[in-house]
Amino acid sequence: MNTIKKYKFWIIGGVIVLLGLAAFGLNRTKNSSAAETESNETAVAFIGDLAESATASGQIMAQQEAALSLAASGIVDQVLVDVGDQVNAGDVLVQLDTAALERAVASAQADVAVAQANLDKLLAGADAAELASAEAAVASAQVKLDDLLDGPTAEEIAASEASVKAAQANTWGASGKVQASNDVSEADILAAEADLQDALDQQQAAHDTWVRLADCEVNEAGTYSCTPSDHPQMDAATQNVEAANAQAAIAQARLEELRSPDSNNVASSQASLASSAAQYDAAVARHEALLAGASDEEIAAAEADLANAQAALDKLLTGASDTDIKMQEIRLAQAETTLRDAQLKLANATLTAPFAGVVTAVHVSEGELASGLAVEIVNPDSLEAVLSVDEIDVGQLAIGQPATITLETWPNEEIAGEITAIAPSAASNGGLVTYEVHLSLADTELPVRVGMTANANLLTDSREDVLLVPNAALTADREKGTYTVNLVRTAEDGTTNITQVEVSIGLKDNRNTQITDGLVEGDVVLIGELTAPTTTSRFGPPR
Repeated sequence: MNTIKKYKFWIIGGVIVLLGLAAFGLNRTKNSSAAETESNETAVAFIGDLAESATASGQIMAQQEAALSLAASGIVDQVLVDVGDQVNAGDVLVQLDTAALERAVASAQADVAVAQANLDKLLAGADAAELASAEAAVASAQVKLDDLLDGPTAEEIAASEASVKAAQANTWGASGKVQASNDVSEADILAAEADLQDALDQQQAAHDTWVRLADCEVNEAGTYSCTPSDHPQMDAATQNVEAANAQAAIAQARLEELRSPDSNNVASSQASLASSAAQYDAAVARHEALLAGASDEEIAAAEADLANAQAALDKLLTGASDTDIKMQEIRLAQAETTLRDAQLKLANATLTAPFAGVVTAVHVSEGELASGLAVEIVNPDSLEAVLSVDEIDVGQLAIGQPATITLETWPNEEIAGEITAIAPSAASNGGLVTYEVHLSLADTELPVRVGMTANANLLTDSREDVLLVPNAALTADREKGTYTVNLVRTAEDGTTNITQVEVSIGLKDNRNTQITDGLVEGDVVLIGELTAPTTTSRFGPPR
């Protein structure tokens, strides 16, 4: 009995001890959870908006900028801009000297006009005046050839003989003057007067013959107006008149000389004799040639002249050939090409602004021989931010996504932007692969300049009205690819329990993460890793 009681005592005592230990452990757990909760910050899961973004840096550049070069070399006549000047599209920036170029254009224009006129003439054919002139040329050439083939006429022989006689008479007269220059008698004067009268009679007869053969008409004054006709004997009549006139003039001079002797008559008479002798020899030579007839060379030349005149007439009658027209069209095209080249060179002597902008550099000055780069301009309204974006982030970007831009010059001033272009190929620098991304700039009062360093925050995605917790509340298991939070729950009796809960996440920014599963709005989570207060555990009652 005592043994049984003894065993019961120990059993009851053991139970009491176990219950005491359990109570002690429970109290310690309760105190530990409360202490752990108090040692960590907590946050409440809430509904809010979230935007995911990437950052990148780059430079401010202009979409429109140009380094303008002179298309041709030349002397600079005018430099019309300075650095900083505002220009409009088409404004003249630099003007080369164009005097020689303008002359070249004028000459080329004249050549084109001539070539066009010649082509028009070929296409239009000959007019009546041209045909009449060509026909007259053929007739004249035919008459000349016929005259050569027929030989001299009786009238031509007579006229030639008259010329020889006149020349001979002149020579005799000159000889007589030499002989009689120092001894003039009354008989000599009478003889000279008789000679003059004979010469005047011959002159009148020759003149009457010429008038009879010529075309004459009475004019308003009542006198005759005569012109040589086409009569075959007209040339001979003309020669007879000339010879008679010469003979009369000589007789008149001889008579005057006899009537008025001069101390210089001897020398003058000798010179006159020499001239008369030469004229006589020439008249004899012409007469002999006339009697001999035309030479083979003269006939051949006359035949060639006739053939050429006939060919010219035939060409006018038949019109221009296709070959002639084609050749003239080629000449016109060549002239037009030369004109275009001259006009282009003239235009290239003027450097103009291709767009509105600001002059950033001027590389030429007036009076120098210049070529190549002359002026640089940039369009300040076309500024953009060009960023180098890491390949990790570029996949999340798309044209049209918004961005916020800050500049190193004004780090606290934000400029709105938007992605306008993403380079299709990457650039690699030191193993870092990046893509060029272009951002537009919203209107700003900041004096933004090309080359400034730009930093951008690129909005890649966003969510509205989603469940969020601070990023620091999440713990990631990289090996498993999972995320957990420490969920804090408070029981009805006031005790606090901390439970590790696996959650699914969505977007995140630099502060919060979207929770898609595992939590509800209002849940309390610990911030950071779970930490316990420093305590000293021992067996036995507390001191």
